[in-house]
Amino acid sequence: TSKDTTKYEDEIEKVTPDELMDKGYNSINASLAQELLEKLRTIDPYFFEQIIADLLSAMGYGKSKVTKKSGDGGIDGEVNQDKLGLDKIFFQAKKYGKNNCVAARDVRDFVGTLDLYGVNKGIFITTSEFPKDTEDILNKTPKNIILINGHKLAKLMIEYNVGVSPEKTYEIKKINIEFFPEE
Repeated sequence: TSKDTTKYEDEIEKVTPDELMDKGYNSINASLAQELLEKLRTIDPYFFEQIIADLLSAMGYGKSKVTKKSGDGGIDGEVNQDKLGLDKIFFQAKKYGKNNCVAARDVRDFVGTLDLYGVNKGIFITTSEFPKDTEDILNKTPKNIILINGHKLAKLMIEYNVGVSPEKTYEIKKINIEFFPEE
């Protein structure tokens, strides 16, 4: 095993400390994203919709609100595109298990619902995945619709600190060349 240890030490020496930090940071975030997604799949669906509204607000959109719990007409909530409320964006949030993909008909229904309300922008978010033919549906409509799958949702929640909180912060420093006089 000393041969294996030497090989491992040689590999470590070829990696810079910055690369090691980046690798560790990415590994921690990947693990957190998976844990977050598993948690999202177990919560109340109405709380999930509120989380989506909170995320959109944290991302810099204007005021957001969740629609009433039943009879929402295929819309789970709406968010103002900007803080002044000049344009509305509707969102649909589907909390599904890992292996339960959103059906293409759900995306078609969402497009139709946007038409009924005269809204041109929408966000469809799920804790699972979208089928491949969903892109075909979106290419056939003039509506601007963004699809966010579970992986992307977890990454956004981490980036905008929704449902997570910082545990540790590392500050990396370097020499300030301007501080020292030139020789």
